[in-house]
Amino acid sequence: MGHIIHSKDEVYRALAVRLNKNPVGAPINDTLMAILQRLYTEGEAMIGSKFPMIPVSIEKIAGITGMDMERLKPILDGMAERGLVMDLPRKDTFYYMLTPMVVGFFEYTFMRAGREADMKELAKLFSSYFDNKEVQTEFAGRDTKFMRTLVYEHLIPIAVETEVLDYERAGEIIRQSGGGSLSICPCRHKAQHLGRACDAPLEVCTTLGPAAEWIIRRGLGKPASVDDLLRVLDETEALGLVHNCDNVLNKPTYICHCCGCCCVVMTGINKHGQYATHPSNFIPVFDSLNCIGCGICADKCLIGALAMEEDRDGNEVPFVDEKVCLGCGVCANFCPNSSVTMSRRSVVHVPPRNGREKFQRIAREKGKA
Repeated sequence: MGHIIHSKDEVYRALAVRLNKNPVGAPINDTLMAILQRLYTEGEAMIGSKFPMIPVSIEKIAGITGMDMERLKPILDGMAERGLVMDLPRKDTFYYMLTPMVVGFFEYTFMRAGREADMKELAKLFSSYFDNKEVQTEFAGRDTKFMRTLVYEHLIPIAVETEVLDYERAGEIIRQSGGGSLSICPCRHKAQHLGRACDAPLEVCTTLGPAAEWIIRRGLGKPASVDDLLRVLDETEALGLVHNCDNVLNKPTYICHCCGCCCVVMTGINKHGQYATHPSNFIPVFDSLNCIGCGICADKCLIGALAMEEDRDGNEVPFVDEKVCLGCGVCANFCPNSSVTMSRRSVVHVPPRNGREKFQRIAREKGKA
């Protein structure tokens, strides 16, 4: 009986197929294949291609791959060190999960420094991949998004304070987490290697609670107290960045502080009109009588949801496209005379309860379940 010989291309293609089975997905094209060949050895690609969709023990992986556990363990550890798999503590052992593209090995690759030439090449490849409309459409999904936008908490109107739940308050999410970690923003780090980074701070990527333990253990971030994370929240609001977090009701695992030029999610909106983040439960309302027509609100909007237009009296006043607006509150935060306020949307978004429910919904909506 002859042996079936798998070519190198087939091994990486099998890994790409497996990664695209994840709920958020990773559309297969030449750029993805180039990325995978730079991140994974051929042996790692073979192992990754055989991973189940749920975390499993090393014994299970050994059985699937036909590899001896003593040989397999250092390979998995090396992959975990580079963020290609996640080793998750379970009682007195670890379970392993293949890391998806996002949120996953893209972020973990650029959360740490590396050889300049290698990082620059990867930055070019990831930038090209993320600029692809098919990729952004896949990331955006259908009704359930993998991220959601948080309104600036201090702008929540007093009249609706009692209606606003903890999952809508960035500060309360951080307080309930008990702390976490701070890492280099992967999107701005990628842009930095391309000479396109803005001047927003780098070390602001926030991971929360138990999820931060893996980030810290693998050297992708440093420990951060609740006060540290709240300080970053305040600093990024002062700069007009948008808070996008894990789209779950209970115990979100991360909060990103996003600019409109480097952030993969925000550029997906700006370039392709694809939303991988669900808008907040708020929308700006303008007091035309008090507005001085300065246009600061429109200038500060990171996705062009606001525009200055003439009203019937010939005055320049802001108008918002509610279908575009994320409800982040940046416009209201910078209005010099408080003529922009945030109002409760008529339909309130309640996120999935947890990550499992979120990914189940995304997979079902895409026909992957």
